[in-house]
Amino acid sequence: MIPPRLAPIVFGFLVSGIMSLIVSGIATLRAFGWETGFGHAWMNAWVISWAIAFPTIVVVAPFVRKFVASITKNPA
Repeated sequence: MIPPRLAPIVFGFLVSGIMSLIVSGIATLRAFGWETGFGHAWMNAWVISWAIAFPTIVVVAPFVRKFVASITKNPA
């Protein structure tokens, strides 16, 4: 079982993987069309996208959480 302290990293890993899979698939489809080799091109694009998306989400997410908290607080 994964320790709870690693939950933000696991969350970032999964979300970045899913989002980069979807976005790279759409971009690859638009660039190449539904042609032979689409799947291979998509997987190549996905690996590169995920390699960028995961560290980005790990670094950026804490700042985004703080920003969202600051603009959604109830004035008390």
